[in-house]
Amino acid sequence: MRERSLKVFFLVSGLISIPAMVAVWRMDRLALHMAVNRVHAPFMDECFPFVTELANGWVPAVLALLLLWKSWRSFLMMGLSTGLSAIAVQSLKHLVFSDVERPSMFLDRMAGLHLVAGVEMHHYFSFPSGHSTAAFSMCAALAVIGGKPVPAALLAVLAAVLAFSRVYLSQHFTEDVLAGALLGTVVATGVYMLLYRTAWGSRPALDRAPFRNPFN
Repeated sequence: MRERSLKVFFLVSGLISIPAMVAVWRMDRLALHMAVNRVHAPFMDECFPFVTELANGWVPAVLALLLLWKSWRSFLMMGLSTGLSAIAVQSLKHLVFSDVERPSMFLDRMAGLHLVAGVEMHHYFSFPSGHSTAAFSMCAALAVIGGKPVPAALLAVLAAVLAFSRVYLSQHFTEDVLAGALLGTVVATGVYMLLYRTAWGSRPALDRAPFRNPFN
């Protein structure tokens, strides 16, 4: 069931990503950003600054700690997926793509761009999107831990919404979030293979909880 849930996560994520990938392939980066930016509304301006915070590093860290009451395996699935993907994305940002600028550096070429009031704009280290990487690694890990296809599909939608929030807030371009989504999913898949498909991961000790669940 866990493998099936991960496949459902792949499928839904892929279907959502296809239009964005086609748009990136066919459109100029700034033109695409302006096209996406036209989709805005007051309630989205209110919600997305808070929604995007769900992909901040403290959220998966708290989830990982809570999963210690479930099992070492669940804790490691979340902790390694989000931790390793964070290391990977920050390494790429600062060591490989350090010269890639964010949308705020192109405001003079995007007249009329809608910006959300109160959002602090960042300027550099745009590619890949760290929040999108965190969102997809976190949600993919939860899909594996839950082991049920329907929640896995909903988690894929949630990850996509979190990634979209980065473009909506003009913190990233579309290709940034697509790369982050791919990176987060790949890392989480690698951790799944380690914990569920190898001899090391088959050890019964990983299914024990280090803390007693007070609700049992």
